[in-house]
Amino acid sequence: MDKTSDNKDIPQIFEDFKSGEWMYAGASELPEVSQKLDEIADKCFVLNSLKQSQKAERQKLFRELLGSVGESFSILSPFRCDLGFNIHIGENFIANYNLLILDEAEVRIGDNVMIGPNCSLITVTHHPDALERNKGLMRGLPITIGNNVWIAANVVVLPGVTIGDNAIVGAGSVVTKDVEPNTVVAGNPAKFIRKID
Repeated sequence: MDKTSDNKDIPQIFEDFKSGEWMYAGASELPEVSQKLDEIADKCFVLNSLKQSQKAERQKLFRELLGSVGESFSILSPFRCDLGFNIHIGENFIANYNLLILDEAEVRIGDNVMIGPNCSLITVTHHPDALERNKGLMRGLPITIGNNVWIAANVVVLPGVTIGDNAIVGAGSVVTKDVEPNTVVAGNPAKFIRKID
């Protein structure tokens, strides 16, 4: 994978967040967090304002935005992420319209992965206790997607999930737990449907 981002401008809070521990990390209390989120939101805005035919400019912006990405990829607009530098994508990646990645923790995507339209990969979760949640207590858990995975339209992948090689996630699924390699899952929550020969 091609390393593209420079971590020198990443506030320490984002590195600490990768531990998976509960942390007070509300953007309203931490100006460096708010500033970084605004910076990435602005980059996504610029990226999404480009025509799909402006391939060179789009690829350049993606390489600046993401932690790493393979030589061959296609990500249709609109695309949105929180930080970008926590996203690592392999070769021959295809993402259809409206991919959202909340990457407070790392998101690692293997080779030959296809993601349908209107999908969300969510690494961040808020505390179940309302008082703590209102104070900004949250944590991030990584998402890992193996090689040759197909995630169909309107899928939500929740924090801490690993999707194994060659798996298929059916349209409209909410993936709350790990998906075994060579399986088809679907539903809310996503459940085992069958093995893939």
